[in-house]
Amino acid sequence: MNNINQMVDRVVDEIFSQRSSTISPSCNWCKTCAECRTEAVKSIVDAGAQRVGSAPDVGPIHNQLAKQIDHTLLKPEATQAQIVKLCEEAAQYGFALVCVNPCWLPLCRDLLKDSGVPVCTVIGFPLGATSCQAKAFEAQVAVEQGAGEVDMVLNVGKLKSGDYHYVESDIRAVVEAAQPNAILKVILETCLLTDEEKIKACLLCKNAGAAYVKTSTGFNKGGATFGDVMLMRKVVGAELGVKASGGVRDRGGAEKMIAAGASRIGASASIKIVSEG
Repeated sequence: MNNINQMVDRVVDEIFSQRSSTISPSCNWCKTCAECRTEAVKSIVDAGAQRVGSAPDVGPIHNQLAKQIDHTLLKPEATQAQIVKLCEEAAQYGFALVCVNPCWLPLCRDLLKDSGVPVCTVIGFPLGATSCQAKAFEAQVAVEQGAGEVDMVLNVGKLKSGDYHYVESDIRAVVEAAQPNAILKVILETCLLTDEEKIKACLLCKNAGAAYVKTSTGFNKGGATFGDVMLMRKVVGAELGVKASGGVRDRGGAEKMIAAGASRIGASASIKIVSEG
């Protein structure tokens, strides 16, 4: 796909010319941002976060932040009792949604039916290497079972092989299967990609109609980094959301990701993030 390569060249020129001309040599990416000097903000919401991720057993939280938290439990060993507790917490605190593996969708849908809390699930998780048809069918079933958002994993091997038509078609198939009742977030697994591959992945997601690009599954060798989030935001602009997921453990880390351009943060330490003064 020559058009993708041309778009990458243009974005790379723009991003890296800004990178080299505007900042000093101390940090890994922008050199003047929160990576080097974190500036205090009144709260994560005031800083611009739309949602913050959490895990079960979060305890009390500030009510005004509840609707910006994705309440998540994707561990393979999660039991039904833990999933029930996840839903009870989500209903109690009014979280934005719960995110669970597909087998728990009917249970969560029924438990949360009158709560106003939607359900999200994952597609092709955590490797992203299932077929386009399997991902699309999985998304269709997920929406039929009550999912309001679906997070699919990009096919990393196909991207690295240069099969951009396949990758874009894979994403578009899930977008179409989810519409009109659910939106799609695409997990890039950035720890496995070069900067150029991250740019290509973001452009393909944008072309295919995804609503968000997301850094990580949390099941690989690395999570979100400041540089990756800033790069992703530069590529997708204001048209798509960017979710920083994995490795955000405190308020300072969340502020850095928001400064980089994240519109959502995924973190198991969400209460620590929102509670730190």
